[in-house]
Amino acid sequence: MRYSRQEVTQFVEEEDVQFIRLTFCDVFGRMKNISIMPSELDRAFTQGIAIDASAIRGFGGDVHSDLFLHPDPNTLAILPWRPAHGQVVRMMCSITYPNGELFENDCRSILARAVRAAKKAGYTFYFGAEIEFYLFRLDEDGEPTRVPYDMAGYMDVAPEDRGENVRREICLALEQMGIEPESSHHEEGPGQNEIDFRYSDALTSADNAMTFYQVVRAIAARHGLCADASPKPLGDAPGNGLHINMSVQGKNGSAPLRSMIAGVMKMVPDMTLFLNPTEQSYERLGSRKAPGYISWSSENRSQLIRIPAAQGEYRRAELRSPDPTANPYLAFALLIYAGLYGIEHTTELPDAADINLYTASEEVLSRFERLPASLQEAARKARESEFVAEHLPDMLIREYCDRSAEGR
Repeated sequence: MRYSRQEVTQFVEEEDVQFIRLTFCDVFGRMKNISIMPSELDRAFTQGIAIDASAIRGFGGDVHSDLFLHPDPNTLAILPWRPAHGQVVRMMCSITYPNGELFENDCRSILARAVRAAKKAGYTFYFGAEIEFYLFRLDEDGEPTRVPYDMAGYMDVAPEDRGENVRREICLALEQMGIEPESSHHEEGPGQNEIDFRYSDALTSADNAMTFYQVVRAIAARHGLCADASPKPLGDAPGNGLHINMSVQGKNGSAPLRSMIAGVMKMVPDMTLFLNPTEQSYERLGSRKAPGYISWSSENRSQLIRIPAAQGEYRRAELRSPDPTANPYLAFALLIYAGLYGIEHTTELPDAADINLYTASEEVLSRFERLPASLQEAARKARESEFVAEHLPDMLIREYCDRSAEGR
């Protein structure tokens, strides 16, 4: 549902809202927020709410530490796991300097700029996410363990699948927040789950992904569990993926899917740092349905990009390399720019790789370019990339590269 400022104010007054969370994320996609009372709502809309950004990595130092949050009324949503009386709502925010200039490392604004660039070129990009996560038990002190909540397998059912009720509550909470989950099921790993989302415009999809992680953690905690969306929580089990479904529509009705895919394949080495931003990310790539090479095919899950068996509005490309530690705003922004590059340069798509790359010989694999095999290699490619430098601010690129040097 879309709201105006006036409608938000009316909603807060009529629905017994007592706390308003102004939500944003740091450059690495970690959600942050500050709560205000309803009496401060008008000031939030007209002037913004000041925050001390000096303690947030990538947001500057002590000298210029004041930044302002400006809520987007279109993103109003109730937090359904909070009390029904004295309700809590949240709105996503853009971030500015005190003089009103957009803060260059505001990732949501970076994505909004990419959306505008695509629109100017005559194209609209749509995204849908498939997000995997593990459910682990807590110890007697309430601290997370690495003991899976169940030992079920792919698409198993209850009672083996103990996560069924947790996923149900997550999906219902998301629906109450205006987010449309398409499906949910148990994944291959013990205690591993997946929830898939209906496609939407880029900004809405990124907001939904950020909200998803918050909802999953909150609902899991209510069940006395820990939700873990890291790339490789268990060394001997499948990793967690953030599979990104992507499509494009032109204003003349065109859908240049092949050119979009070709652009993504060309630029994916340069942007892998932002799709797989941790050391653990590279423990996942190259095995158990996580790609290691730059290739595409129809329906083949050993490829970087597959085109699922779907028709009409559901026809899309699925990028399988990203993991849930990626900042969705940055990931979607870079994918838009890469897709635009492919479309505008009519980039040729290579032949489909209709083989299983996990069982292929070294001779066959030598024909394909590898994805970066380590965080350090990905950082080097990003640092040297004209494509990345053109579309992301220097300060943000340095933060990612510096973190890679620290081995995190």
